[in-house]
Amino acid sequence: MNEEMKIPRHVGIIMDGNGRWAQERGLPRTRGHKAAIATIKELCIHMVDLGVECASLYAFSTENFKRDSKEVNFLMNLFVETFNKEFDFVQEKDIRVVFSGRREPLPTKVLEAMDKLEADTKNNKSSILNICINYGSHAEIVDMTKRMCEMYKEGKIELEDITEDFIQNNLYHALPPLDFVIRTSGELRLSNFMMFQASYAEFYFPKVYFPDFGKEEFDKALDVFNKRDRRFGGVK
Repeated sequence: MNEEMKIPRHVGIIMDGNGRWAQERGLPRTRGHKAAIATIKELCIHMVDLGVECASLYAFSTENFKRDSKEVNFLMNLFVETFNKEFDFVQEKDIRVVFSGRREPLPTKVLEAMDKLEADTKNNKSSILNICINYGSHAEIVDMTKRMCEMYKEGKIELEDITEDFIQNNLYHALPPLDFVIRTSGELRLSNFMMFQASYAEFYFPKVYFPDFGKEEFDKALDVFNKRDRRFGGVK
């Protein structure tokens, strides 16, 4: 890869197409979710090696609870198994793991696995992996607004304290703004993913399903990112 390649500081990935990946192979949808785990590991290691400081992965939205209960239960069990047994790479690569989203109504076993992974990696410093589970950008903004109202009622802030930076720092986590958002499977929408953080992000919508979105596909995305002219509202 070109040594002068611009590396986005914060990458967001909407991991779409797992079920369709499996169905097109005559497999149950759950096999696509299992296949995605290997891709997550490959991508996270690759992004750290490239110098990406933060990655946000959209794993389960607030709306995903509307799916068939068997698939939802499978995913909850898969989260527990993955966080407990498949995430050794985060220690090896010194990655700090955080979670974004509402805790209710996630099962206790999922919350315990999430809490343990956060605690075990809290001192890691190479990069941050933000996993969005039971996440929705609308919910995040509502929750942030409620916290601000409580802070104001308690006299901890004044109206003048509420700035764009203040909002950015009082979302679920104080992460840098997104530079690059990737949604696999060819769908052309954000689906309630980090809308405030993505205000000036570049977007990329490859048709490949997420289980096939490995290192080579990420490098293709990075080539596209480097050809973009990021003006942040300015003109040239």
